[in-house]
Amino acid sequence: MLPDPVKSKYQDLLAIEHQSVELFENRHQQQNIFKPEEVLYKTLGFSIARATSSLVSAGKGVFVTKGLVPKGAVVSMYPGTIYQKYEPIFFQSIGNPFIFRCLDGVLIDGNDKGISKVVYRSCSGRDRLGPLKMSDSTWLTSEIHNPLAVGQYVNNCSNDRAANVCYQELDVPAVFPVELKQYLPNITYSHDKQR
Repeated sequence: MLPDPVKSKYQDLLAIEHQSVELFENRHQQQNIFKPEEVLYKTLGFSIARATSSLVSAGKGVFVTKGLVPKGAVVSMYPGTIYQKYEPIFFQSIGNPFIFRCLDGVLIDGNDKGISKVVYRSCSGRDRLGPLKMSDSTWLTSEIHNPLAVGQYVNNCSNDRAANVCYQELDVPAVFPVELKQYLPNITYSHDKQR
């Protein structure tokens, strides 16, 4: 699914990480050799961060902190609990600016606080497959493993500035490798419906 240049860089980083894991095999605690932002920069040529927006009354935003983003690149992912049109989301939606409605009516709750956070963690814990996680819940913490999981903080354009990013909806294919799902910052509300 990844473009060939990205795939080769990803494989190189995995090989380096595999070698470092072997070096620290006898230690009780593994150390991360690369920070997620460094992996993003080495793989895609840019890194991003969440920070206070320059737009008036916009709160936090997402900024490129290093490198250049090529046109058409995926810059971030919108994390959160995925709800089908018919599923209950009333309490989670009260005063929640992070509810994103997809074209097909599916809703994504990207709030990293309150009841939204509790629901996400509950669904994420429910869907574990033995030692394998079926989603990334680190976007709810200060120790984010997937630095792209900040899409809910991407601000829309204003009257003064044109948009420099746009949303692109996609479904994760059923054949997506189960060992990579731990990096996806989304979980479905209903266990029986995977999207």
